[in-house]
Amino acid sequence: MFSTLNSLFIAAVLAGTPLLLGALGEILTEKSGNLNLGVEGMMFMGAITGLAGSYYYEQAVIKAGGSVSGVLSALIALLCSFLAGSFGALIYSFLTITLRANQNVTGLTLTIFGTGFGNFFGEYIGQKAGGYVAVSDVTKAAFSKIQIPVLSDIPVLGKLLFQYNWLVYFAIILAIAMAWFFNRSRVGLNLRAVGESPATADAAGIDTTKYKYFATVIGGGICGIGGMYMSMVTTSGVWVHGCVSGYGWLAVALVIFATWSPLRGMLVALVFGGLTIMRMYVNIPGLPAQIYDMLPYVATILVLVITSMRESKEHAQPKSCGTNYFREER
Repeated sequence: MFSTLNSLFIAAVLAGTPLLLGALGEILTEKSGNLNLGVEGMMFMGAITGLAGSYYYEQAVIKAGGSVSGVLSALIALLCSFLAGSFGALIYSFLTITLRANQNVTGLTLTIFGTGFGNFFGEYIGQKAGGYVAVSDVTKAAFSKIQIPVLSDIPVLGKLLFQYNWLVYFAIILAIAMAWFFNRSRVGLNLRAVGESPATADAAGIDTTKYKYFATVIGGGICGIGGMYMSMVTTSGVWVHGCVSGYGWLAVALVIFATWSPLRGMLVALVFGGLTIMRMYVNIPGLPAQIYDMLPYVATILVLVITSMRESKEHAQPKSCGTNYFREER
């Protein structure tokens, strides 16, 4: 029993990391007052560009007669996925901030665009590669679990806390840094002011347009990294059609469940991650596998219902979220 719980916890951390990254990107976006429902699309864009970046780097090095560097390949995947997600968010920002298009419609359109972008280029590159696209074992090793001296050798805790891949620790550090940014830095406090009342922030001399662009584009890049995790870790560096498979929508729900708090997001991502892989560790005789697959989405519905019933100003969505700011109406 204890061994099963340990395995479930480790698997939940691994499954929850892309959810946490997607949620962190959306939290940063919504703190500026922009509601970007295109998380799924940006994750798809990050998934294929991250994988493609590493793959083409390997092909170029092999063709030149050199040896592939796993660290460099991982960094290229990280950069490509961040840029792809940022590009998707930049399109969204231009349409909603500059052209003042409807945020909900634009976000949904971005999801459709990003999903098509990822699956199209994934299949295209795969055909060019001879059937499917996959990175080398060297790059796969760069995304495998790491050994932290002394800490990884601690009995029980070493395996539970200090033997994950580097992206898990990257997501945790990012969540902590983002919490500090929102609550302790001047720029973060200004950003929160823009999300709560852009007219008041504008009157105080804060450039609302700059802050909205900054938060939305960077947030989209973080979502893209979450997508890269899916293609490089979850599917082990092999492109799988539709690999993001709804994680973007779960990340949006996770933002609400975490009440727009990066630190609470870590705990909620662990819970949601556990629900997505529970069927592999908790076997209830006679219960169809489809019921297990439904659990994350059932939890999402319950979260939305419970959250809508609570009325807490401290844990509420930023007031201007989803509404375009017209300076002329101030």
